[in-house]
Amino acid sequence: MAKWGEGDPRWIVEERPDATNVNNWHWTEKNATPWSKDKLQALLDGFVMADSGVECTVTKIEKLEGEATANNRKGKLIFFYEWNIVLLWKGRCNDEEVTGKVSIPNLSEENDVDEVELTVSVDSSNPASEKLKVFMYNIGREKLRTQLETYIRELKADFAKGLILPKKDELNGSELAPVKKDKETVFASGFNKKKLDLETVTSADDSSKKVGGCKLDVKTLKATEKFQCRANELFDALTREDMVTAFTRGYVKQELFKGGDFVYFGGNISGKFEDIVPNKKLVQTWRYKQWPSGHYSTVTIELEQKEDHTELNLTQTMIPSAEYDMTRQNWQRYYWDSIRSAFGFGSFLC
Repeated sequence: MAKWGEGDPRWIVEERPDATNVNNWHWTEKNATPWSKDKLQALLDGFVMADSGVECTVTKIEKLEGEATANNRKGKLIFFYEWNIVLLWKGRCNDEEVTGKVSIPNLSEENDVDEVELTVSVDSSNPASEKLKVFMYNIGREKLRTQLETYIRELKADFAKGLILPKKDELNGSELAPVKKDKETVFASGFNKKKLDLETVTSADDSSKKVGGCKLDVKTLKATEKFQCRANELFDALTREDMVTAFTRGYVKQELFKGGDFVYFGGNISGKFEDIVPNKKLVQTWRYKQWPSGHYSTVTIELEQKEDHTELNLTQTMIPSAEYDMTRQNWQRYYWDSIRSAFGFGSFLC
Protein backbone atom coordinates (compact mmCIF):
# COMPACT_ATOMS: atom_id res chain seq x y z
CA MET A 1 0.00 0.00 0.00
CA ALA A 2 1.39 3.43 -0.90
CA LYS A 3 2.20 5.94 1.82
CA TRP A 4 1.35 9.62 1.82
CA GLY A 5 3.69 11.45 -0.50
CA GLU A 6 4.49 8.34 -2.53
CA GLY A 7 2.97 6.85 -5.65
CA ASP A 8 -0.10 7.92 -7.58
CA PRO A 9 -2.17 10.19 -5.26
CA ARG A 10 -5.39 8.75 -6.65
CA TRP A 11 -4.58 5.46 -4.99
CA ILE A 12 -3.63 6.79 -1.55
CA VAL A 13 -5.75 5.14 1.14
CA GLU A 14 -6.74 7.14 4.23
CA GLU A 15 -8.01 5.80 7.51
CA ARG A 16 -11.71 6.13 8.30
CA PRO A 17 -13.40 6.24 11.70
CA ASP A 18 -15.31 3.08 10.81
CA ALA A 19 -12.14 1.35 9.55
CA THR A 20 -13.82 0.41 6.26
CA ASN A 21 -13.91 1.72 2.68
CA VAL A 22 -11.55 4.62 3.23
CA ASN A 23 -12.50 7.94 1.66
CA ASN A 24 -15.50 6.24 0.03
CA TRP A 25 -13.08 5.28 -2.74
CA HIS A 26 -13.94 1.63 -3.14
CA TRP A 27 -17.19 0.41 -4.66
CA THR A 28 -19.69 -0.64 -2.01
CA GLU A 29 -23.02 -2.25 -2.78
CA LYS A 30 -26.19 -2.60 -0.73
CA ASN A 31 -28.83 -5.14 -1.74
CA ALA A 32 -32.12 -3.27 -2.19
CA THR A 33 -34.13 -6.20 -3.54
CA PRO A 34 -36.02 -7.27 -0.37
CA TRP A 35 -36.75 -3.63 0.51
CA SER A 36 -37.92 -2.96 -3.03
CA LYS A 37 -40.29 -5.94 -3.08
CA ASP A 38 -41.88 -4.81 0.17
CA LYS A 39 -42.16 -1.21 -1.07
CA LEU A 40 -43.66 -2.17 -4.44
CA GLN A 41 -46.11 -4.50 -2.72
CA ALA A 42 -47.20 -1.69 -0.41
CA LEU A 43 -47.54 0.83 -3.25
CA LEU A 44 -49.33 -1.39 -5.78
CA ASP A 45 -51.33 -4.12 -4.03
CA GLY A 46 -54.87 -2.82 -3.46
CA PHE A 47 -54.10 0.49 -5.19
CA VAL A 48 -57.30 2.28 -6.27
CA MET A 49 -57.48 4.28 -9.50
CA ALA A 50 -60.55 6.53 -9.58
CA ASP A 51 -61.64 9.45 -11.74
CA SER A 52 -64.99 10.94 -12.79
CA GLY A 53 -67.00 8.23 -11.06
CA VAL A 54 -65.04 5.33 -12.57
CA GLU A 55 -62.96 3.17 -10.26
CA CYS A 56 -60.56 0.27 -10.77
CA THR A 57 -58.48 -1.55 -8.14
CA VAL A 58 -55.32 -3.63 -8.25
CA THR A 59 -56.46 -6.96 -6.78
CA LYS A 60 -53.20 -8.91 -6.92
CA ILE A 61 -49.56 -8.66 -7.90
CA GLU A 62 -49.28 -11.70 -10.14
CA LYS A 63 -45.59 -11.23 -10.90
CA LEU A 64 -42.86 -9.24 -9.17
CA GLU A 65 -39.50 -10.34 -10.52
CA GLY A 66 -36.24 -8.44 -10.54
CA GLU A 67 -33.57 -6.92 -8.37
CA ALA A 68 -32.26 -3.61 -7.09
CA THR A 69 -28.98 -2.37 -5.61
CA ALA A 70 -27.65 0.90 -4.22
CA ASN A 71 -23.96 1.53 -4.84
CA ASN A 72 -21.43 3.99 -3.50
CA ARG A 73 -18.39 4.88 -5.62
CA LYS A 74 -16.10 7.67 -4.41
CA GLY A 75 -18.95 9.20 -2.41
CA LYS A 76 -21.34 9.09 -5.36
CA LEU A 77 -24.53 7.04 -5.17
CA ILE A 78 -25.51 4.94 -8.17
CA PHE A 79 -28.71 2.90 -8.32
CA PHE A 80 -29.52 -0.14 -10.41
CA TYR A 81 -32.96 -1.69 -10.54
CA GLU A 82 -34.85 -3.83 -13.02
CA TRP A 83 -38.36 -5.15 -12.47
CA ASN A 84 -40.90 -7.17 -14.42
CA ILE A 85 -44.33 -6.65 -12.84
CA VAL A 86 -47.77 -7.99 -13.73
CA LEU A 87 -50.82 -6.63 -11.91
CA LEU A 88 -54.35 -7.99 -11.86
CA TRP A 89 -57.12 -5.39 -11.66
CA LYS A 90 -60.89 -5.20 -11.56
CA GLY A 91 -63.62 -2.61 -11.90
CA ARG A 92 -67.35 -2.27 -12.50
CA CYS A 93 -69.18 -0.71 -15.40
CA ASN A 94 -72.94 -0.86 -16.04
CA ASP A 95 -73.23 -3.32 -13.12
CA GLU A 96 -70.78 -5.67 -14.84
CA GLU A 97 -67.49 -6.66 -13.22
CA VAL A 98 -64.52 -6.33 -15.51
CA THR A 99 -61.10 -7.87 -14.84
CA GLY A 100 -57.78 -7.52 -16.60
CA LYS A 101 -54.01 -7.16 -16.33
CA VAL A 102 -51.37 -4.45 -16.46
CA SER A 103 -47.91 -5.62 -17.54
CA ILE A 104 -44.83 -3.54 -16.62
CA PRO A 105 -41.87 -5.38 -18.18
CA ASN A 106 -39.19 -2.69 -18.08
CA LEU A 107 -39.12 -0.71 -14.85
CA SER A 108 -35.40 0.10 -14.69
CA GLU A 109 -32.95 2.95 -14.22
CA GLU A 110 -32.47 3.02 -18.00
CA ASN A 111 -35.93 4.54 -18.49
CA ASP A 112 -37.59 7.62 -17.07
CA VAL A 113 -40.92 6.85 -15.42
CA ASP A 114 -42.85 8.39 -18.32
CA GLU A 115 -40.98 6.05 -20.68
CA VAL A 116 -41.82 2.88 -18.76
CA GLU A 117 -44.09 0.60 -20.77
CA LEU A 118 -47.45 -0.27 -19.18
CA THR A 119 -49.62 -2.63 -21.25
CA VAL A 120 -53.33 -2.90 -20.39
CA SER A 121 -55.46 -5.93 -21.24
CA VAL A 122 -58.95 -7.18 -20.31
CA ASP A 123 -60.15 -10.73 -19.77
CA SER A 124 -63.36 -10.39 -21.81
CA SER A 125 -64.64 -8.49 -24.82
CA ASN A 126 -67.80 -6.47 -24.37
CA PRO A 127 -68.79 -2.77 -24.10
CA ALA A 128 -68.14 -2.63 -20.35
CA SER A 129 -64.68 -4.17 -20.76
CA GLU A 130 -63.75 -1.81 -23.57
CA LYS A 131 -64.86 1.21 -21.54
CA LEU A 132 -62.73 0.22 -18.55
CA LYS A 133 -59.81 -0.71 -20.78
CA VAL A 134 -59.85 2.85 -22.15
CA PHE A 135 -60.05 4.18 -18.59
CA MET A 136 -57.10 2.08 -17.50
CA TYR A 137 -55.11 3.13 -20.55
CA ASN A 138 -55.75 6.87 -20.14
CA ILE A 139 -56.11 7.27 -16.36
CA GLY A 140 -54.99 4.08 -14.63
CA ARG A 141 -51.57 3.97 -16.28
CA GLU A 142 -50.71 7.52 -15.19
CA LYS A 143 -51.78 6.83 -11.60
CA LEU A 144 -49.65 3.68 -11.59
CA ARG A 145 -46.70 5.69 -12.93
CA THR A 146 -47.08 7.96 -9.91
CA GLN A 147 -46.71 4.93 -7.62
CA LEU A 148 -43.64 3.75 -9.54
CA GLU A 149 -42.15 7.24 -9.27
CA THR A 150 -42.70 7.11 -5.50
CA TYR A 151 -40.79 3.82 -5.34
CA ILE A 152 -37.84 5.26 -7.26
CA ARG A 153 -37.78 8.44 -5.18
CA GLU A 154 -37.87 6.56 -1.87
CA LEU A 155 -35.26 4.07 -3.06
CA LYS A 156 -32.88 6.96 -3.70
CA ALA A 157 -33.83 9.09 -0.70
CA ASP A 158 -34.59 6.64 2.09
CA PHE A 159 -33.03 3.27 1.38
CA ALA A 160 -29.60 4.78 0.60
CA LYS A 161 -29.32 6.62 3.92
CA GLY A 162 -26.10 5.64 5.66
CA LEU A 163 -24.48 4.27 2.53
CA ILE A 164 -22.00 7.17 2.46
CA LEU A 165 -20.06 7.35 5.72
CA PRO A 166 -18.06 10.33 7.10
CA LYS A 167 -14.34 10.66 6.61
CA LYS A 168 -12.11 11.12 9.66
CA ASP A 169 -11.55 14.82 8.88
CA GLU A 170 -15.33 15.34 8.84
CA LEU A 171 -15.61 14.52 12.56
CA ASN A 172 -16.07 17.42 14.95
CA GLY A 173 -14.13 16.76 18.13
CA SER A 174 -15.49 13.24 18.55
CA GLU A 175 -15.38 10.11 16.48
CA LEU A 176 -19.11 9.82 17.06
CA ALA A 177 -20.18 13.29 15.96
CA PRO A 178 -19.88 14.01 12.20
CA VAL A 179 -19.74 17.63 11.13
CA LYS A 180 -22.92 18.88 9.51
CA LYS A 181 -22.36 19.60 5.86
CA ASP A 182 -24.17 22.19 3.82
CA LYS A 183 -26.65 21.06 1.22
CA GLU A 184 -24.21 21.12 -1.65
CA THR A 185 -21.95 18.16 -2.34
CA VAL A 186 -19.14 18.52 -4.87
CA PHE A 187 -18.09 15.34 -6.60
CA ALA A 188 -14.46 15.87 -7.47
CA SER A 189 -12.39 14.47 -10.28
CA GLY A 190 -8.96 15.77 -9.35
CA PHE A 191 -9.63 19.51 -9.30
CA ASN A 192 -9.84 21.97 -6.44
CA LYS A 193 -13.31 21.89 -4.97
CA LYS A 194 -14.37 25.50 -5.47
CA LYS A 195 -18.09 25.94 -6.00
CA LEU A 196 -18.85 26.71 -9.62
CA ASP A 197 -21.69 28.68 -11.13
CA LEU A 198 -23.18 25.97 -13.36
CA GLU A 199 -25.95 28.07 -14.84
CA THR A 200 -26.29 27.54 -18.58
CA VAL A 201 -25.79 30.62 -20.75
CA THR A 202 -27.75 30.35 -23.99
CA SER A 203 -28.63 32.57 -26.90
CA ALA A 204 -30.49 32.10 -30.16
CA ASP A 205 -30.20 33.72 -33.59
CA ASP A 206 -33.09 33.46 -36.05
CA SER A 207 -32.65 32.71 -39.73
CA SER A 208 -34.18 30.44 -42.35
CA LYS A 209 -33.31 27.96 -45.08
CA LYS A 210 -35.11 25.93 -47.69
CA VAL A 211 -35.65 22.20 -47.14
CA GLY A 212 -37.27 20.21 -49.91
CA GLY A 213 -38.27 23.44 -51.67
CA CYS A 214 -40.01 24.83 -48.55
CA LYS A 215 -38.76 27.61 -46.31
CA LEU A 216 -37.73 26.34 -42.88
CA ASP A 217 -37.19 28.78 -40.03
CA VAL A 218 -34.05 27.89 -38.13
CA LYS A 219 -32.20 29.11 -35.05
CA THR A 220 -28.71 28.98 -33.58
CA LEU A 221 -28.13 27.77 -30.03
CA LYS A 222 -25.15 28.89 -27.98
CA ALA A 223 -24.52 27.53 -24.51
CA THR A 224 -21.71 27.51 -21.97
CA GLU A 225 -21.32 24.80 -19.33
CA LYS A 226 -18.72 24.33 -16.59
CA PHE A 227 -17.53 20.91 -15.45
CA GLN A 228 -15.24 20.10 -12.56
CA CYS A 229 -12.87 17.87 -14.46
CA ARG A 230 -9.94 18.18 -16.81
CA ALA A 231 -10.46 18.83 -20.50
CA ASN A 232 -9.19 15.39 -21.49
CA GLU A 233 -11.66 13.74 -19.07
CA LEU A 234 -14.60 15.65 -20.54
CA PHE A 235 -13.38 14.96 -24.08
CA ASP A 236 -13.25 11.25 -23.24
CA ALA A 237 -16.80 11.39 -21.88
CA LEU A 238 -17.95 12.86 -25.20
CA THR A 239 -16.00 10.53 -27.48
CA ARG A 240 -15.13 7.21 -25.82
CA GLU A 241 -17.81 4.72 -26.78
CA ASP A 242 -17.98 3.11 -23.33
CA MET A 243 -18.36 6.50 -21.64
CA VAL A 244 -20.92 7.74 -24.16
CA THR A 245 -22.88 4.54 -23.56
CA ALA A 246 -22.71 5.19 -19.80
CA PHE A 247 -24.28 8.66 -19.92
CA THR A 248 -26.71 8.06 -22.81
CA ARG A 249 -27.82 4.70 -21.34
CA GLY A 250 -28.62 3.30 -24.75
CA TYR A 251 -27.25 1.90 -28.00
CA VAL A 252 -24.20 3.78 -29.31
CA LYS A 253 -22.47 3.48 -32.65
CA GLN A 254 -19.42 5.67 -33.09
CA GLU A 255 -16.60 5.97 -35.62
CA LEU A 256 -14.22 8.50 -34.12
CA PHE A 257 -12.51 9.89 -37.22
CA LYS A 258 -13.27 12.67 -39.67
CA GLY A 259 -16.23 11.56 -41.76
CA GLY A 260 -17.10 8.80 -39.28
CA ASP A 261 -20.73 8.16 -38.37
CA PHE A 262 -22.27 8.26 -34.92
CA VAL A 263 -25.65 7.07 -33.62
CA TYR A 264 -26.78 7.89 -30.07
CA PHE A 265 -29.87 7.36 -27.92
CA GLY A 266 -31.06 4.32 -29.82
CA GLY A 267 -31.02 6.15 -33.16
CA ASN A 268 -32.73 9.37 -32.03
CA ILE A 269 -29.52 11.34 -32.66
CA SER A 270 -27.22 10.67 -35.60
CA GLY A 271 -24.65 12.38 -37.80
CA LYS A 272 -20.98 12.54 -38.75
CA PHE A 273 -17.77 13.81 -37.23
CA GLU A 274 -16.51 16.72 -39.35
CA ASP A 275 -13.52 17.79 -37.24
CA ILE A 276 -11.80 16.33 -34.17
CA VAL A 277 -9.11 18.15 -32.18
CA PRO A 278 -8.31 15.92 -29.18
CA ASN A 279 -9.23 17.47 -25.83
CA LYS A 280 -10.17 20.76 -27.49
CA LYS A 281 -12.82 20.62 -30.20
CA LEU A 282 -15.49 18.51 -31.91
CA VAL A 283 -17.50 19.49 -34.98
CA GLN A 284 -20.42 17.31 -36.06
CA THR A 285 -23.27 17.28 -38.51
CA TRP A 286 -26.10 16.39 -36.15
CA ARG A 287 -29.80 15.64 -36.48
CA TYR A 288 -32.75 14.52 -34.39
CA LYS A 289 -34.71 11.80 -36.18
CA GLN A 290 -37.99 13.75 -35.98
CA TRP A 291 -36.57 16.72 -37.88
CA PRO A 292 -37.55 17.16 -41.55
CA SER A 293 -36.01 14.48 -43.72
CA GLY A 294 -32.45 15.29 -44.78
CA HIS A 295 -32.11 18.30 -42.49
CA TYR A 296 -28.91 18.48 -40.41
CA SER A 297 -27.57 21.04 -37.98
CA THR A 298 -23.90 21.73 -37.28
CA VAL A 299 -22.70 21.23 -33.72
CA THR A 300 -19.40 22.71 -32.55
CA ILE A 301 -18.16 21.84 -29.06
CA GLU A 302 -15.06 23.63 -27.78
CA LEU A 303 -13.32 22.80 -24.50
CA GLU A 304 -11.15 25.22 -22.54
CA GLN A 305 -9.38 24.00 -19.44
CA LYS A 306 -9.31 26.57 -16.65
CA GLU A 307 -7.37 26.49 -13.38
CA ASP A 308 -9.94 24.40 -11.54
CA HIS A 309 -12.57 23.38 -14.11
CA THR A 310 -13.21 22.94 -17.81
CA GLU A 311 -15.49 25.25 -19.76
CA LEU A 312 -17.51 23.78 -22.62
CA ASN A 313 -18.89 26.08 -25.31
CA LEU A 314 -21.58 24.70 -27.60
CA THR A 315 -22.72 26.29 -30.84
CA GLN A 316 -25.45 24.55 -32.83
CA THR A 317 -26.66 26.13 -36.06
CA MET A 318 -29.66 25.31 -38.28
CA ILE A 319 -32.01 24.08 -35.56
CA PRO A 320 -35.63 24.10 -36.80
CA SER A 321 -37.30 26.94 -34.86
CA ALA A 322 -40.15 24.70 -33.73
CA GLU A 323 -37.59 22.32 -32.19
CA TYR A 324 -35.34 24.95 -30.59
CA ASP A 325 -36.69 24.86 -27.03
CA MET A 326 -36.85 21.07 -26.94
CA THR A 327 -33.31 20.80 -28.35
CA ARG A 328 -31.97 23.21 -25.73
CA GLN A 329 -33.72 21.28 -22.93
CA ASN A 330 -32.48 17.93 -24.24
CA TRP A 331 -28.86 19.07 -24.36
CA GLN A 332 -29.21 20.06 -20.72
CA ARG A 333 -31.03 16.94 -19.57
CA TYR A 334 -29.56 14.15 -21.68
CA TYR A 335 -26.02 15.48 -22.17
CA TRP A 336 -24.81 17.91 -19.49
CA ASP A 337 -26.84 16.72 -16.49
CA SER A 338 -26.38 13.09 -17.47
CA ILE A 339 -22.59 13.49 -17.85
CA ARG A 340 -22.39 15.11 -14.41
CA SER A 341 -24.52 12.37 -12.91
CA ALA A 342 -22.63 9.51 -14.58
CA PHE A 343 -19.08 10.73 -13.91
CA GLY A 344 -19.34 13.25 -11.06
CA PHE A 345 -18.09 16.17 -13.14
CA GLY A 346 -19.84 18.93 -11.22
CA SER A 347 -21.76 20.23 -8.23
CA PHE A 348 -25.07 18.76 -7.06
CA LEU A 349 -27.67 19.73 -4.52
CA CYS A 350 -28.42 16.94 -2.04
